[in-house]
Amino acid sequence: MYSICINTEKVSMIEEDFSCYNGEGTVLRKAQLIMLNILVEVDKICKRYNIPYWIDYGTLLGAVRHKGFIPWDDDLDISVLKKDYKRLSDALKKELPDHLAYQDWKNERRLTFKVIKVRDRNSYYDDGLTKKGEMVHQGIFIDIFAVEPIPSVRIKKMVDFLYGRCLRRLRKVNENKTEFLIAILIWPLAITLVGFSRFITLFTNRKLLANIYGGLNLPAYHSKDTIFPLCKIEFEGKEFFAPGNYDQHLREIYGDYMKIPPRDKRITHALSIELQDNNAYNYG
Repeated sequence: MYSICINTEKVSMIEEDFSCYNGEGTVLRKAQLIMLNILVEVDKICKRYNIPYWIDYGTLLGAVRHKGFIPWDDDLDISVLKKDYKRLSDALKKELPDHLAYQDWKNERRLTFKVIKVRDRNSYYDDGLTKKGEMVHQGIFIDIFAVEPIPSVRIKKMVDFLYGRCLRRLRKVNENKTEFLIAILIWPLAITLVGFSRFITLFTNRKLLANIYGGLNLPAYHSKDTIFPLCKIEFEGKEFFAPGNYDQHLREIYGDYMKIPPRDKRITHALSIELQDNNAYNYG
């Protein structure tokens, strides 16, 4: 079950002209439309397999504040529960159309944290972390994060600090041989701590959620009651699932999220984006 999110008192008149960032015809706007196309496909698959998801982080903020992308944003985020992650992974591998590619930390060693990426095959997204050709798929993408119950914020931070650092070094992110060897020695302890933390969680109320261990380490911890039941919200003229109490959810991440940041704080992630003239996408 879900409800319809209606942005009333939260949407203020934003008088600034943001077309300098993503005006029609700009590379960024074309990239955003490709991301929207990917989201539409993932939404179809999630509905087909009855997998709950919700738009999250900057994507959710954009939906509430701009009814679409944050004008300078060049990525798109959704989240699912960890218990649904494997089902979603299997469904995406089976159902994605040919112009999209499935990628995760298992089939792409250069990924530094546990995440699913659904990538466009006909573009190039330069994230500054990998060189062109170092990964099989490097196109425009959306991120799919998994969240799980945690015993406490303090325990999650301590365990993930060790586990996440080991994971990144075992994947030779910084190419430091000494740190790589230390990570090998510590890795069994890190895995044990994750297991112990999840065991402790079985005896808590299981309503405190955070990104999975080894996932993107964001300062975001939420009550399950803030997210569920999900609602639907407008994003770029379409409806997608969102946390039921999106206001509280966004305040926990960003504070006063309706305040437009100054120009020097409007951060994009890509160094560059390359597009092909491809008319196969349906942006309507």
